[in-house]
Order: sequence, then structure tokens, then C-alpha cells
Amino acid sequence: MAKRKKDTPQSAEKASLRVTLDGMKAASGSQSVHFQNELLDQVTASLWQPEWKTNEQKLQAGKAAYDALQKIAPRSELEGMLAAQMISTHNAAMEALRRAMMETHTFEGRDQNLKHATKLMGLYERQLAALDKHRGKGRQKITVEHVNVHAGGQAIVGNVDAPAQPPSQAAPAPRAFSDATDEGVRLPNPLATPAPAKQRVRKNSP
Repeated sequence: MAKRKKDTPQSAEKASLRVTLDGMKAASGSQSVHFQNELLDQVTASLWQPEWKTNEQKLQAGKAAYDALQKIAPRSELEGMLAAQMISTHNAAMEALRRAMMETHTFEGRDQNLKHATKLMGLYERQLAALDKHRGKGRQKITVEHVNVHAGGQAIVGNVDAPAQPPSQAAPAPRAFSDATDEGVRLPNPLATPAPAKQRVRKNSP
């Protein structure tokens, strides 16, 4: 006689998670019931559920993951799998940050957890970029294949540079410093050494 498997807190939490058919479709992006159940099982199994957590806390974590899948709104099985990975990556990063803040950790242990969290957050960012790119939210390149030019019009293809300024309109060249004005009057140079004054010689009259 087969023995009945004892329910663990995590399996009890799964059994208490109420889902609907439309909700599972929205959370997984698939019409397949098998895919829907497997994806939700994978996400809930990746959650960190220690023994000291109550069943209510575990149920709340499962509901949060389920709601997150629905908010991401995957449109296909491919997006559903990527959404599940994003939720698991986020939870793992937050757990690494939590462990890094534990008072009982040594400096090396805290540093190691912070490094793990940094890698996981970088992975999450790449996953988000991949989802946006798959949905066409990345950089878009527009290619113009046909150009219609009507009578009297012009079309330019390629880089357009501003025309060179004609010589008549060019800015005048800067003038060198001079001590003469436009009228030709020479002005004293304040830096020049003053010439010695001429002395007058008086002639005595006879």
C-alpha cells in the first residue's frame, strides 16, 4: 500500500494559490494548460521559502510572483519563459542583498553577497532589454527606398554640408597690433623707452 506523501509547507502554499484559466493564460502567454502549470511551478519553486516563514508569508510570495507574471503580460511561450526568469533573477538578487546586510556576516561574506547581487541585477537588466527588443521597443532603423521628386524640386541623398562662404562675405582678417590709426597719425607707444630730452645751450652775449 502506497503511503500518502506528507504535505510540506511549500506544497500547501501551492495548493492554496487560487488561479483562473484566463489568469494563467495572461501569466504564461500560452494556451497550453501543461505549459501554464509547469511555468508557474518553476517560478514558485525558485522562490526562497525558508522553514521559518509562515504559510501565509509563503502564500503571499507565490501570489506576488503570479501577479508579476500577469503584469509582464507575456504574449507567447517564449516571452513567458523570459518573464519567469526575470522574476527568479529579481528574487535571487534581493535575497543576496538581504544576506549582505546580516549582522552575523563577515566582511568577506558581505562582499561576496554584494558581488552576487550586482551580477544578478546586471542579468535582470539584460533580460529586460531582451524582452523590449523582442517586442520591438529597441532601436529602430528607417530605410527610405523610394523618393519622388516633382517638377521644380530637388532631392539630396547623403550628408549635406553647409556651403562655403564667398570671399566677399568672409570675415576680415584680424589686424596686427599697430600704434598707427587709420588716418596715419602715429600714437605714442606706452611701452617704449622715452628718448632723453635735449638740453639747450645758452650763448653768452659779448
